[in-house]
Amino acid sequence: MQIEDKNMPISRIIRLTSILAIFGVIFLILGFTFDDIESAKVFRFLGSIITFISINFWIYRLFLRKLANNFQSRILPILDSNYEKLLKKILVGKRPYIVILSTFISLIVAFISFGKSVSSQRTSIEFFPDEDPRQIIVYVEYPEGTDISKTNKIAKLIEKDINSIIYSDKYFDDKGYNFMVQNNISQIGEGTENPDKEIGGLEELPNRAKITTSFRDFKYRKGLSSRDVRMEIQQILKNKYPGVSIAVEKNQSGPPVGYPINIEITGKDYSTLIEKAEKITEYINSRNIPGIEELKIDVNKSRVTNLVNIDREKTGELGLSVGQIGQQLRAALFGTKAGIYKENGEDYEINVRFNEENRYSEDILFDQNLTFKDPNNGMIKEIPISSVISNSRATTFNVIKHKNFKRIVTIYSGLSSGYVDAGAIVNQIVNEMKNFKEDISMIDIDYTGQIEEQNKNQTFLLKAFATGLLLIFLLLILQFNSVSKPTIIMIAIILSLIGVFGYLALTGNSFVILMTMMGIIALSGIVVNNGVVLLDYSMILLNRKKEDKSNKDKKLILLKYESIIESCKSRLRPVLLTAITTIGGLVPLATGFNINFYTLFSDFNPNIYWGGDNFVFWGPLAVTVISGLVVATFLTLFVVPSLFMMIEKFKLWIGLRYR
Repeated sequence: MQIEDKNMPISRIIRLTSILAIFGVIFLILGFTFDDIESAKVFRFLGSIITFISINFWIYRLFLRKLANNFQSRILPILDSNYEKLLKKILVGKRPYIVILSTFISLIVAFISFGKSVSSQRTSIEFFPDEDPRQIIVYVEYPEGTDISKTNKIAKLIEKDINSIIYSDKYFDDKGYNFMVQNNISQIGEGTENPDKEIGGLEELPNRAKITTSFRDFKYRKGLSSRDVRMEIQQILKNKYPGVSIAVEKNQSGPPVGYPINIEITGKDYSTLIEKAEKITEYINSRNIPGIEELKIDVNKSRVTNLVNIDREKTGELGLSVGQIGQQLRAALFGTKAGIYKENGEDYEINVRFNEENRYSEDILFDQNLTFKDPNNGMIKEIPISSVISNSRATTFNVIKHKNFKRIVTIYSGLSSGYVDAGAIVNQIVNEMKNFKEDISMIDIDYTGQIEEQNKNQTFLLKAFATGLLLIFLLLILQFNSVSKPTIIMIAIILSLIGVFGYLALTGNSFVILMTMMGIIALSGIVVNNGVVLLDYSMILLNRKKEDKSNKDKKLILLKYESIIESCKSRLRPVLLTAITTIGGLVPLATGFNINFYTLFSDFNPNIYWGGDNFVFWGPLAVTVISGLVVATFLTLFVVPSLFMMIEKFKLWIGLRYR
């Protein structure tokens, strides 16, 4: 194999770099003279990158080429030689068994350490990466029937409290620019639904308000987290306004999964459900479980209704029907169709009803005359509606919800700022509920929401991982026409989890179900590739040695020993190259290093910063692959050949024993 590049003649480099430099200078001149800003940036980018490439030719020719050739001709042979010597020592006698046993012990230790870290809540288990909030939404809700002017008044007070935080001096630079908050918008009435617990509609909601605070991109925030802003808002609004429900939520990242804490109570009697839900809420609050923002119940009996009781005996004597009275009241409140107005080809319905002042007056509503025809004499008569009805006030459920044909009441809550492991908090609630003294035999309690979706996705990914391993195993059997070598590769995949779970146990980083599991699946592909390359080449070498007549007196186990040594030595560079390039490519993503190459070459400003949403989202996957690949590289270079020798010795022992 040729490892040294051919000398590139100086004349060719001069000719090539001169052409590139000319084009680079032309583009740079255009970039600095163009009036259009965007076009000028594009020309500067092209000119800078072409000039950079031409300079790199000379850097490589004068410096890097010599360093690379010296490394390949001096350092790599030493590395190959030392690796070969070490491998020969490891694969002798009982040492392969010691290597394999110690690796399995490390796997068990990694799993136990990870489990203890999770149980102590040092390592949290998350369904989706917990990103910095891009928006903070404050939901304000009064009891139903509250006038919109009262809701607007309380919303202004809450907005003032929020503004005192988001517009504080620490979020302004020297020029008076707020680098943290982009805007703050308040809504009253329509459009204030909470999408996490109800489907949005067009109905008026005079008892509700919503205040949305939007943040700037992370790179403009000078390293400050919007989580801290949410925590400050939660603290300033906590128990400040009695009689009003306030929830400080963040924008939903990822697929909709419901609330982190979601307790569904099902049964037959709705009054009993609400009564038990209130007692359960009171009991959980008394346990002071950390991480619960504020428990709320999605159904209550706060809706005030005006019951109209019709004197059926009197209406029967007069020849009136209940439907006539109901229709008259409905027409006064909601209107009745009077015709159609047409304009520019569009039809508009004309509805007639009481004006707003009369519509909300009980006296005017019930004192209106009801015109009807007396069935006894055929005369047209008019009587006030109040003469045949009586009205009273009552409270009822604000909504009745069903799930799988069962009536349901839900207790829900978000997590306090700084808490991300919903599973640990729900487990604490489940344990505390074991000591709940109330009789709950008439209801069913189920813990759903984010936990339910988390368990579903975890089960799905585990099944996908197991199915993928099975398919890989079957394909490898077909490729190798053997069971032993695919088994070695499968064992290597399982052992590579040492790096993943060991790293999580050591650092206490979160186990993100979606991203970490995706990283493990990606890692298994790299392990399979390295194992196939190593074992396949060892079989090629073994077949060659068997055909070589000079080896006819050698034992088969010795030929296999020589084959695996030579195979590992020849595949050392590809395995290391795969690991180094993959790890090097993922390090910026794992560490949150951001650089803008476009602005680097167009504006000569790289806009370097650390962290950001991409880091939070993709960081767990990158860390999983890196930590797993470090261990997988060791497995490929030392454990796989040890497993190969152990299994081959066992196969020979079986063959001799039962020959």
